[in-house]
Amino acid sequence: MSARSRGTELDLSWISKIQVNQPAVLRRAEQIQARRTVKKEWQAAWLLKAVTFIDLTTLSGDDTPSNIQRLCYKAKYPIREDLLKALNMHDKDITTAAVCVYPARVCDAVKALKAAGCSIPVASVATGFPAGQTHLKTRLEEIRLAVEDGATEIDVVINRSLVLTGQWEALYDEIRQFRKACGEAHLKTILATGELGSLTNVYKASMIAMMAGSDFIKTSTGKETVNATFPVAIVMLRAIRDFFWKTGNKVGFKPAGGIRSAKDSLAWLSLVKEELGDEWLKPELFRIGASTLLSDIERQIYHHVTGRYAAYHDLPMS
Repeated sequence: MSARSRGTELDLSWISKIQVNQPAVLRRAEQIQARRTVKKEWQAAWLLKAVTFIDLTTLSGDDTPSNIQRLCYKAKYPIREDLLKALNMHDKDITTAAVCVYPARVCDAVKALKAAGCSIPVASVATGFPAGQTHLKTRLEEIRLAVEDGATEIDVVINRSLVLTGQWEALYDEIRQFRKACGEAHLKTILATGELGSLTNVYKASMIAMMAGSDFIKTSTGKETVNATFPVAIVMLRAIRDFFWKTGNKVGFKPAGGIRSAKDSLAWLSLVKEELGDEWLKPELFRIGASTLLSDIERQIYHHVTGRYAAYHDLPMS
């Protein structure tokens, strides 16, 4: 991870001037989706790059120590060794960027990664995930416990009602407290954009989260009806760019929820490259939250190497 974000003082005059041109954003989103993707070895190279941005995630009610262990093993060995050898990439130490779990499973993940002999970060969701509707005191304690158990990244959810009622000062204060509770851990702030009502609110919430010291802003929990979409991403990426131009402070971006196909991941990489430039295309500033995406990327790599599609048993997932 990069250096911690410094955040800034709350600037409500900046927030009050914000207006998003929705038709222009939707046109730009259509361009991204209509674009033809890269092919052959270029596609394989980009897909391997995409693997290194994945926060490999399991957020299920039936998570157990053994499936966390399998997830961590998959994070260390995301692509089959023989496929990497065929691409001459077996010695490049390709792993996912992090594993992301519930707070109660952080200890299991830390233990499994230690046993596997790797230093992949453990990210924990917190603060009453996914709805963020528990008492502030409870949400702050949840962060502290996850950090105590060894999480070095915390994916927090905001209280959406603060955005919907325009309580920007209260939102800023809440995220500042989350930031403080994280200590040295990096703070990724989930905006749950599908529940914020408008693209203007998405921009404002992004800006407040960055002012409050978030190291990353993240689209969704993956549990909302609408998760990561290109229009929302364009608004968030431009907020990140505006914040960087004004403060010199680089904040990361994490789309999450509904990103399942290798083709989707390439579209996300090209969007970040075009909106923010190559310097954002590194795990310190870009992540993809996903649970099933890796399986499809591995299938596409298998097809590229062998010329045929994998049978179910060829590529067992974690």
